[in-house]
Amino acid sequence: MDSSASEHDRSPFTDASARRARLYELLGDLPPRERKITAQTLSIEERPGYVLEKLRLDLNGIEAAPAYFVRPRGASGPMPAVLYQHAHGNDYAIGKQELLDGRCQLTPPAYADFLAGEGICALCIDAWCFGERATRTEPDTFKQMLWQGQVLWGMMVYDALRAADYLRTRPEVDAARIATCGMSMGSTMSQWLAALDEGIRCCVDLCCLTDYQALLDAGEIRQHGIYYFVPSLLKHFTAAQINALIAPRPHLSLAGRFDRLTPAVGLDRIDAELKEVYAQQGRPENWQLLRYPVGHEETPEMREQVRTFLRKYL
Repeated sequence: MDSSASEHDRSPFTDASARRARLYELLGDLPPRERKITAQTLSIEERPGYVLEKLRLDLNGIEAAPAYFVRPRGASGPMPAVLYQHAHGNDYAIGKQELLDGRCQLTPPAYADFLAGEGICALCIDAWCFGERATRTEPDTFKQMLWQGQVLWGMMVYDALRAADYLRTRPEVDAARIATCGMSMGSTMSQWLAALDEGIRCCVDLCCLTDYQALLDAGEIRQHGIYYFVPSLLKHFTAAQINALIAPRPHLSLAGRFDRLTPAVGLDRIDAELKEVYAQQGRPENWQLLRYPVGHEETPEMREQVRTFLRKYL
C-alpha cells in the first residue's frame, strides 16, 4: 500500500506538526481556517436532565450547519464538553438527532442523557448530507465537490474542526477539557479531529478503527461510504499514522470482533503501532484498544468503558 511513500511518510515518529499539516493538505480546497464563526440560537428547551439549545452555525461560509448544544441542568461552568460525532448508517435523516435519540447500533441511554448525567456538555452538528443538510445526495455532493477541487471528507473534517473552535467560545465550557466521541463515521471523524486539533484533550472512537490495507485485503472496501475516501491518502498515511498524531493524549478505541468494517488483522496492526508510539512518548497507559464479541454496535460494556474513560480524563 505504501510502496510509493517515503520513509519519512511511513515513520510514526517523525515531526508531528509537519505530518499534521500534510494530512490537512490532502483534504482538498478548504475555506480559511481562521474565518469568523457566527451562531444563531433558534430555541432553548428545558428537558429532563439537560437544557437543549438548537443552533444554526456558520462554520464554512458555504452552507450553514444546524447543531444541538446540550448542557446539564442546574450546573454552572466551566464544564467539560464532548464534541459528539454522529454516525452514517445509510440513514441521512438522523444526523445530529442521534445525540438526543440514539440509534439502533448504540446502547441506551442516548448520549445527550448519558453525558449530561456525567456533568458534561455536548455539541453535535449535522455533517454534510445529513439531517437538515440532506438536501443533496452524498454521491452528488461528492462528485460536485471533486469537480471544484474539494473533498467531501475534507469539508466534513473542516466543519468538525470549526465546531471545536466554536465549542471553545461557549461560556459554559472549559476549553481545556474538550473530548470527541462517536461511532462508525463518527468514530472516524473523532480520530481525524483529534489528530488534527491538538486542543482536543482525549478521543473515544467506537467501531471504525480501520486499517486500510486490511480492509482491501479482506475485500470489504464496499463497507465504507463514498465520503470516506480521500485522494492520495494511501501514498502518505496509514490509519495507524493518522492516529499516532493523537499521541500522547488519551485515546480509547472500542471494536467488535465480528465487525466487517474493522478486520481483526488490521486492528492488530494498528494496536501494535500505537502501543509503540505511546511508549515512545512515555504514556503507554493513554492508548487502549478493547474488543468485544459483537459486530458493528456499541454494547453496555462498551458504554461503561466510555464512562470510566471520560471520568478519568475530563
